Amino acid sequence: MTDYQPLYDTLLDAKADAWMDILPQQLAEAFDVNRHGTLAQWQATIDALPTLTTSHRCLTSDAIQIGHTNDLSIADRNLLEQQLKTLHPWRKGPYDLYGIAIDTEWRSDWKWERLKNHITPLTHRLVLDVGCGNGYHCWRMLGAGAKLVLGIDPMLLNVMQFQLVSKLYGAAPVYVLPLGIEAVPQGLKAFDTVFSMGVLYHRRSPIDHLLELRDCLRPEGELVLETLVIEGGLGDVLVPEGRYAKMRNVWFLPSCATLMSWLKRCGFKNIRLLDVTQTSTEEQRSTPWMQFHSLADFLQADNPNLTCEGLPAPKRAIIIANT
Repeated sequence: MTDYQPLYDTLLDAKADAWMDILPQQLAEAFDVNRHGTLAQWQATIDALPTLTTSHRCLTSDAIQIGHTNDLSIADRNLLEQQLKTLHPWRKGPYDLYGIAIDTEWRSDWKWERLKNHITPLTHRLVLDVGCGNGYHCWRMLGAGAKLVLGIDPMLLNVMQFQLVSKLYGAAPVYVLPLGIEAVPQGLKAFDTVFSMGVLYHRRSPIDHLLELRDCLRPEGELVLETLVIEGGLGDVLVPEGRYAKMRNVWFLPSCATLMSWLKRCGFKNIRLLDVTQTSTEEQRSTPWMQFHSLADFLQADNPNLTCEGLPAPKRAIIIANT
Protein backbone atom coordinates (compact mmCIF):
# COMPACT_ATOMS: atom_id res chain seq x y z
CA MET A 1 0.00 0.00 0.00
CA THR A 2 1.48 3.33 -1.08
CA ASP A 3 1.79 5.97 1.63
CA TYR A 4 0.48 9.16 0.03
CA GLN A 5 0.76 11.32 3.17
CA PRO A 6 4.06 12.94 2.06
CA LEU A 7 2.37 13.86 -1.23
CA TYR A 8 -0.62 15.32 0.60
CA ASP A 9 1.69 17.34 2.84
CA THR A 10 3.58 18.72 -0.16
CA LEU A 11 0.36 19.71 -1.90
CA LEU A 12 -0.78 21.53 1.23
CA ASP A 13 2.56 23.35 1.43
CA ALA A 14 2.11 24.34 -2.23
CA LYS A 15 -1.31 25.80 -1.37
CA ALA A 16 -2.99 23.16 -3.53
CA ASP A 17 -5.76 22.70 -0.97
CA ALA A 18 -8.40 22.47 -3.69
CA TRP A 19 -6.85 19.22 -4.92
CA MET A 20 -5.89 17.92 -1.51
CA ASP A 21 -9.54 18.15 -0.45
CA ILE A 22 -10.67 15.71 -3.17
CA LEU A 23 -7.58 13.65 -4.01
CA PRO A 24 -8.06 10.86 -1.41
CA GLN A 25 -11.54 10.17 -2.76
CA GLN A 26 -10.29 10.29 -6.36
CA LEU A 27 -7.67 7.67 -5.53
CA ALA A 28 -10.15 5.47 -3.67
CA GLU A 29 -12.37 5.40 -6.73
CA ALA A 30 -9.50 4.86 -9.18
CA PHE A 31 -8.12 1.91 -7.17
CA ASP A 32 -11.51 0.26 -6.66
CA VAL A 33 -10.88 -3.39 -7.58
CA ASN A 34 -14.53 -3.77 -8.55
CA ARG A 35 -14.07 -1.29 -11.40
CA HIS A 36 -11.14 -3.05 -13.09
CA GLY A 37 -11.08 -6.81 -13.52
CA THR A 38 -7.30 -7.20 -13.57
CA LEU A 39 -6.38 -4.75 -10.81
CA ALA A 40 -6.55 -7.33 -8.01
CA GLN A 41 -4.20 -9.62 -9.94
CA TRP A 42 -1.71 -6.82 -10.55
CA GLN A 43 -1.82 -5.78 -6.92
CA ALA A 44 -1.24 -9.38 -5.85
CA THR A 45 1.86 -9.49 -8.07
CA ILE A 46 3.27 -6.40 -6.40
CA ASP A 47 2.37 -7.65 -2.92
CA ALA A 48 4.16 -10.93 -3.67
CA LEU A 49 7.46 -9.19 -4.44
CA PRO A 50 10.17 -10.26 -2.01
CA THR A 51 11.56 -7.64 0.36
CA LEU A 52 14.81 -6.69 -1.32
CA THR A 53 17.53 -4.35 -0.16
CA THR A 54 20.27 -2.86 -2.25
CA SER A 55 22.69 0.02 -2.09
CA HIS A 56 22.65 0.51 -5.85
CA ARG A 57 20.12 2.99 -7.24
CA CYS A 58 20.86 5.14 -10.26
CA LEU A 59 18.44 7.61 -11.85
CA THR A 60 20.93 9.37 -14.14
CA SER A 61 21.83 6.60 -16.59
CA ASP A 62 19.87 5.60 -19.70
CA ALA A 63 18.16 2.79 -17.79
CA ILE A 64 16.65 3.28 -14.35
CA GLN A 65 18.94 1.03 -12.30
CA ILE A 66 18.00 -0.68 -9.07
CA GLY A 67 20.17 -3.42 -7.59
CA HIS A 68 22.88 -5.66 -9.02
CA THR A 69 22.58 -9.13 -10.55
CA ASN A 70 24.54 -10.68 -7.69
CA ASP A 71 22.17 -9.17 -5.10
CA LEU A 72 19.75 -12.04 -5.82
CA SER A 73 19.97 -15.79 -6.05
CA ILE A 74 19.27 -17.27 -9.49
CA ALA A 75 15.91 -18.57 -8.26
CA ASP A 76 14.86 -15.17 -6.84
CA ARG A 77 16.02 -13.40 -9.97
CA ASN A 78 14.01 -15.76 -12.19
CA LEU A 79 10.97 -15.22 -9.97
CA LEU A 80 11.34 -11.43 -10.19
CA GLU A 81 11.60 -11.63 -13.98
CA GLN A 82 8.38 -13.62 -14.16
CA GLN A 83 6.63 -11.11 -11.90
CA LEU A 84 7.79 -8.27 -14.12
CA LYS A 85 6.51 -10.05 -17.21
CA THR A 86 3.02 -10.40 -15.75
CA LEU A 87 2.72 -6.63 -16.29
CA HIS A 88 3.38 -6.84 -20.05
CA PRO A 89 3.47 -4.70 -22.17
CA TRP A 90 6.24 -2.39 -20.97
CA ARG A 91 6.16 0.66 -23.24
CA LYS A 92 8.36 3.31 -21.54
CA GLY A 93 11.88 2.75 -20.27
CA PRO A 94 14.47 1.22 -20.21
CA TYR A 95 14.90 -0.28 -16.76
CA ASP A 96 17.62 -2.46 -15.23
CA LEU A 97 16.19 -4.15 -12.15
CA TYR A 98 18.60 -6.43 -10.32
CA GLY A 99 20.30 -7.18 -13.63
CA ILE A 100 17.03 -7.81 -15.50
CA ALA A 101 17.13 -5.54 -18.54
CA ILE A 102 13.61 -4.38 -19.48
CA ASP A 103 13.96 -3.38 -23.12
CA THR A 104 10.78 -1.35 -23.48
CA GLU A 105 8.97 -0.40 -26.69
CA TRP A 106 10.21 3.17 -26.45
CA ARG A 107 13.77 4.31 -25.86
CA SER A 108 12.40 7.03 -23.60
CA ASP A 109 15.94 7.98 -22.62
CA TRP A 110 16.45 9.41 -26.12
CA LYS A 111 13.67 11.95 -25.54
CA TRP A 112 15.18 12.85 -22.17
CA GLU A 113 18.57 13.42 -23.78
CA ARG A 114 16.99 15.87 -26.24
CA LEU A 115 15.54 18.09 -23.54
CA LYS A 116 17.44 17.65 -20.28
CA ASN A 117 20.09 20.32 -20.89
CA HIS A 118 17.63 22.92 -22.17
CA ILE A 119 14.95 23.06 -19.49
CA THR A 120 15.20 25.08 -16.30
CA PRO A 121 17.13 22.90 -13.82
CA LEU A 122 14.68 20.84 -11.79
CA THR A 123 16.58 21.20 -8.52
CA HIS A 124 14.14 21.77 -5.64
CA ARG A 125 11.19 22.15 -8.04
CA LEU A 126 7.72 20.66 -7.71
CA VAL A 127 7.07 18.82 -10.98
CA LEU A 128 3.92 17.46 -12.64
CA ASP A 129 4.22 14.95 -15.50
CA VAL A 130 0.92 14.68 -17.40
CA GLY A 131 0.39 11.37 -19.23
CA CYS A 132 3.53 9.97 -17.65
CA GLY A 133 3.08 6.30 -18.62
CA ASN A 134 4.82 4.03 -16.13
CA GLY A 135 6.85 6.89 -14.70
CA TYR A 136 10.20 6.43 -16.46
CA HIS A 137 10.60 10.16 -16.98
CA CYS A 138 9.38 10.82 -13.43
CA TRP A 139 12.39 8.88 -12.14
CA ARG A 140 14.69 10.84 -14.45
CA MET A 141 13.17 14.10 -13.14
CA LEU A 142 13.82 12.97 -9.58
CA GLY A 143 17.37 12.10 -10.59
CA ALA A 144 17.70 15.64 -11.93
CA GLY A 145 17.06 17.00 -8.45
CA ALA A 146 13.32 17.65 -8.31
CA LYS A 147 11.88 18.19 -4.82
CA LEU A 148 8.86 16.04 -5.69
CA VAL A 149 7.57 14.55 -8.94
CA LEU A 150 3.91 13.74 -9.45
CA GLY A 151 2.92 11.79 -12.54
CA ILE A 152 -0.65 11.26 -13.66
CA ASP A 153 -1.79 8.67 -16.17
CA PRO A 154 -5.29 7.16 -16.47
CA MET A 155 -4.06 3.69 -17.51
CA LEU A 156 -3.91 1.44 -14.46
CA LEU A 157 -1.35 -0.93 -15.96
CA ASN A 158 1.12 1.95 -16.21
CA VAL A 159 0.49 2.84 -12.57
CA MET A 160 1.00 -0.77 -11.50
CA GLN A 161 4.32 -0.92 -13.36
CA PHE A 162 5.40 2.23 -11.54
CA GLN A 163 4.33 0.80 -8.18
CA LEU A 164 6.36 -2.35 -8.81
CA VAL A 165 9.48 -0.34 -9.62
CA SER A 166 8.80 1.95 -6.66
CA LYS A 167 8.59 -1.00 -4.27
CA LEU A 168 11.99 -2.19 -5.49
CA TYR A 169 13.47 1.31 -5.23
CA GLY A 170 12.15 2.20 -1.78
CA ALA A 171 10.70 5.40 -0.39
CA ALA A 172 11.17 8.41 -2.68
CA PRO A 173 9.31 11.67 -3.41
CA VAL A 174 7.89 10.42 -6.70
CA TYR A 175 4.31 9.26 -7.32
CA VAL A 176 2.21 8.12 -10.27
CA LEU A 177 -1.55 8.37 -9.89
CA PRO A 178 -4.24 6.73 -12.08
CA LEU A 179 -5.80 10.05 -13.05
CA GLY A 180 -6.16 12.27 -16.10
CA ILE A 181 -5.59 15.99 -16.13
CA GLU A 182 -9.36 16.45 -15.75
CA ALA A 183 -8.88 15.39 -12.11
CA VAL A 184 -6.72 18.44 -11.39
CA PRO A 185 -8.86 21.36 -10.17
CA GLN A 186 -8.92 24.46 -12.37
CA GLY A 187 -6.67 27.30 -11.37
CA LEU A 188 -4.45 25.16 -9.11
CA LYS A 189 -1.20 26.99 -10.06
CA ALA A 190 0.92 24.77 -7.80
CA PHE A 191 3.77 23.35 -9.92
CA ASP A 192 7.11 24.87 -10.92
CA THR A 193 7.47 22.67 -14.02
CA VAL A 194 4.82 20.78 -15.96
CA PHE A 195 5.62 18.18 -18.60
CA SER A 196 3.10 17.07 -21.24
CA MET A 197 4.76 14.61 -23.59
CA GLY A 198 2.80 12.55 -26.10
CA VAL A 199 -0.59 13.82 -24.94
CA LEU A 200 -1.70 16.87 -26.95
CA TYR A 201 -2.59 14.98 -30.14
CA HIS A 202 -4.88 12.68 -28.15
CA ARG A 203 -6.98 15.60 -26.92
CA ARG A 204 -10.13 16.58 -28.79
CA SER A 205 -9.44 20.20 -27.92
CA PRO A 206 -5.72 21.05 -27.94
CA ILE A 207 -6.46 24.61 -26.81
CA ASP A 208 -8.31 23.34 -23.73
CA HIS A 209 -5.36 21.06 -22.93
CA LEU A 210 -2.89 23.95 -23.14
CA LEU A 211 -5.12 26.01 -20.85
CA GLU A 212 -5.30 23.08 -18.40
CA LEU A 213 -1.51 22.87 -18.38
CA ARG A 214 -1.19 26.62 -17.80
CA ASP A 215 -3.63 26.32 -14.90
CA CYS A 216 -1.31 23.82 -13.19
CA LEU A 217 1.70 26.16 -13.29
CA ARG A 218 2.77 28.79 -10.82
CA PRO A 219 3.56 32.27 -12.18
CA GLU A 220 6.89 32.11 -14.06
CA GLY A 221 6.53 28.33 -14.18
CA GLU A 222 7.77 26.28 -17.13
CA LEU A 223 5.91 24.03 -19.55
CA VAL A 224 7.77 21.30 -21.41
CA LEU A 225 5.54 20.20 -24.28
CA GLU A 226 6.25 17.33 -26.68
CA THR A 227 3.81 16.33 -29.38
CA LEU A 228 3.38 15.14 -32.95
CA VAL A 229 3.78 17.86 -35.58
CA ILE A 230 3.78 18.23 -39.37
CA GLU A 231 5.82 20.29 -41.79
CA GLY A 232 4.19 23.57 -42.71
CA GLY A 233 3.63 27.18 -41.83
CA LEU A 234 1.39 29.19 -39.58
CA GLY A 235 -2.16 27.85 -39.66
CA ASP A 236 -1.29 24.42 -41.05
CA VAL A 237 -2.89 21.53 -39.13
CA LEU A 238 -3.45 17.89 -40.05
CA VAL A 239 -6.75 16.47 -38.82
CA PRO A 240 -6.75 12.76 -39.74
CA GLU A 241 -10.08 11.63 -41.16
CA GLY A 242 -9.65 8.16 -39.67
CA ARG A 243 -6.70 6.52 -37.98
CA TYR A 244 -3.19 7.91 -37.83
CA ALA A 245 -0.42 5.28 -37.75
CA LYS A 246 -3.21 2.86 -36.77
CA MET A 247 -4.13 4.99 -33.72
CA ARG A 248 -7.82 5.86 -33.43
CA ASN A 249 -7.58 8.80 -31.07
CA VAL A 250 -5.35 11.26 -32.92
CA TRP A 251 -7.10 14.58 -33.44
CA PHE A 252 -4.77 17.46 -34.31
CA LEU A 253 -1.20 17.52 -35.68
CA PRO A 254 -0.16 21.17 -36.06
CA SER A 255 2.89 22.66 -37.69
CA CYS A 256 5.44 24.02 -35.22
CA ALA A 257 4.46 27.59 -36.12
CA THR A 258 0.81 26.81 -35.49
CA LEU A 259 1.57 25.11 -32.17
CA MET A 260 3.63 28.06 -31.00
CA SER A 261 0.81 30.42 -31.96
CA TRP A 262 -1.61 28.29 -29.91
CA LEU A 263 0.69 28.59 -26.90
CA LYS A 264 0.88 32.36 -27.31
CA ARG A 265 -2.92 32.58 -27.63
CA CYS A 266 -3.22 30.62 -24.37
CA GLY A 267 -1.10 33.12 -22.50
CA PHE A 268 2.33 31.48 -22.56
CA LYS A 269 5.44 33.56 -23.14
CA ASN A 270 9.12 33.00 -23.92
CA ILE A 271 8.11 30.19 -26.29
CA ARG A 272 11.08 28.25 -27.70
CA LEU A 273 11.23 25.39 -30.20
CA LEU A 274 13.83 23.01 -28.82
CA ASP A 275 13.84 20.02 -31.14
CA VAL A 276 12.06 18.37 -34.07
CA THR A 277 12.83 14.69 -34.68
CA GLN A 278 11.18 12.08 -36.87
CA THR A 279 10.57 8.96 -34.81
CA SER A 280 12.69 6.06 -35.96
CA THR A 281 12.11 2.32 -35.70
CA GLU A 282 15.14 2.21 -33.42
CA GLU A 283 13.45 4.55 -30.94
CA GLN A 284 10.03 2.82 -31.00
CA ARG A 285 9.85 -0.91 -31.74
CA SER A 286 8.55 -4.29 -30.62
CA THR A 287 10.67 -6.11 -28.04
CA PRO A 288 10.33 -9.21 -25.83
CA TRP A 289 8.86 -6.83 -23.23
CA MET A 290 6.33 -5.32 -25.69
CA GLN A 291 5.40 -7.99 -28.19
CA PHE A 292 2.56 -6.21 -29.97
CA HIS A 293 2.84 -4.27 -33.23
CA SER A 294 4.94 -1.12 -33.10
CA LEU A 295 6.13 1.68 -35.38
CA ALA A 296 7.51 -0.50 -38.18
CA ASP A 297 4.03 -2.00 -38.58
CA PHE A 298 2.45 1.45 -38.77
CA LEU A 299 4.55 2.74 -41.71
CA GLN A 300 4.47 1.92 -45.41
CA ALA A 301 6.91 -0.88 -46.14
CA ASP A 302 8.33 0.86 -49.22
CA ASN A 303 8.29 4.41 -47.81
CA PRO A 304 9.00 4.91 -44.09
CA ASN A 305 8.22 8.61 -44.47
CA LEU A 306 4.52 7.78 -44.73
CA THR A 307 2.16 6.03 -42.35
CA CYS A 308 0.20 3.02 -43.56
CA GLU A 309 -2.68 5.46 -44.18
CA GLY A 310 -0.50 7.57 -46.48
CA LEU A 311 -0.03 10.43 -44.00
CA PRO A 312 3.29 12.00 -42.93
CA ALA A 313 5.23 9.66 -40.63
CA PRO A 314 5.41 10.58 -36.93
CA LYS A 315 7.56 13.61 -36.24
CA ARG A 316 7.79 15.05 -32.74
CA ALA A 317 8.59 18.55 -31.54
CA ILE A 318 9.66 19.72 -28.09
CA ILE A 319 8.67 23.24 -27.09
CA ILE A 320 9.39 25.07 -23.85
CA ALA A 321 7.30 28.00 -22.63
CA ASN A 322 6.66 29.99 -19.46
CA THR A 323 3.61 31.40 -17.72
